[in-house]
Amino acid sequence: MKAEQIRIASYNLQKCVGIDLRRRPDRTLSVIGNLKAAVVVLQEADKRLPPRPAALPHEMAEADGWRVAHFGEPGGSLGWHGNAMLLRSGVTTLNTAHIELPGLEPRGAIRADLMTPIGPLRVLGLHLGLIRRYRLLQLAAVMRHLQKLEPMPTVLAGDFNEWGPARALDQATPGLTILPERPSFPSPRPVAALDRFALSSELRALDHGSHTARPARVASDHLPIWADLARK
Repeated sequence: MKAEQIRIASYNLQKCVGIDLRRRPDRTLSVIGNLKAAVVVLQEADKRLPPRPAALPHEMAEADGWRVAHFGEPGGSLGWHGNAMLLRSGVTTLNTAHIELPGLEPRGAIRADLMTPIGPLRVLGLHLGLIRRYRLLQLAAVMRHLQKLEPMPTVLAGDFNEWGPARALDQATPGLTILPERPSFPSPRPVAALDRFALSSELRALDHGSHTARPARVASDHLPIWADLARK
């Protein structure tokens, strides 16, 4: 990877439980490592029930060379409402925050302002709801949060839970471009692009796709996605 590029990835871990119903955080870490990304945004990184202990233990991620970004998570959790972020060396954290999202079920998003090989970069990780009405409300809450901040090149990454084309979400993400669909669900034979990236106008995607190499098709019901980004 050239210095003026950075690879961002997003992965719904399904709590490290594969389609074989085995909980294998070591297998999950293998998939994450194979992505060769500098920033990896995670969903379902914690177990569901309080106190929401980490499905992917901190110590395992750190032993594998990752730094876990902190978002005010409760004790034992890797992230906030299951959203987490792993960083490689060469990426430093300037600021972090978490965002409460509206909806029938508890949802949240995370934000990290980073210094990266392409300069300052704001990365938001999210896992939107199952009902489109609430997905749109949740995206609106994220956009309101961004409008209160100083501008910075921005990436939204995560499980958008949107089965339709990206244009269904365009009105909810003004100023952002959702990258063309890359099927990521279900992992054995993906047909739906539930996992997506959205970029602000300062950024361009040199390439992006879903990761299919073993053991990704077994490690979760989602395939991870990745994008190589540069400044315009």
